[in-house]
Amino acid sequence: MSARLLAAVQWAAQMHKDQRRKGRTATPYVNHCVTVAELLARVGGVTDEDVLIGAVLHDIVEDTHATLEDVAARFGPTVAGYVAEVSDDKDLAKAERKRQQVLKAPGKSVGAKLIKIGDKTSNVGDLADDPPPWPAARLAEYMRWAREVVAGMRGVNPALEAHFDATAARVDAHLQASAEST
Repeated sequence: MSARLLAAVQWAAQMHKDQRRKGRTATPYVNHCVTVAELLARVGGVTDEDVLIGAVLHDIVEDTHATLEDVAARFGPTVAGYVAEVSDDKDLAKAERKRQQVLKAPGKSVGAKLIKIGDKTSNVGDLADDPPPWPAARLAEYMRWAREVVAGMRGVNPALEAHFDATAARVDAHLQASAEST
């Protein structure tokens, strides 16, 4: 791992230090950031350092006080561009942000598509392994939406896309088992 990638991991850990995931175990948020990059490298075979750094930093502008200018100053315009492409506009209502993710997915750069598929895969994996206390209907709605976002980015990395599908199938099995037990 390069010093530059380690610097991104360190900065992400610092910036997300007080944030937790929504699951029952409330894991540190930075674990998600690292998982996205790890999935890209391990499953997707991604070696492009800018993409991997963008994966580590994918939520830094959206969820902390860091700016795109901060990202560019530390890691360059390419990484900042990826982070910009995958960041939601927090000035929009949640439903509109979700709609925009679906609409904009096909037009993203290859690097941003990889990061976003990794992000959705990590999120879906957390729904399978450490779900938040959501009702089944909310989990099912998240899955429908996540699949719609990923559908707009297919064709960039078959291995990563297959891993998303397998991870989503684990959530489906959980939802099916829950429905059968009620």
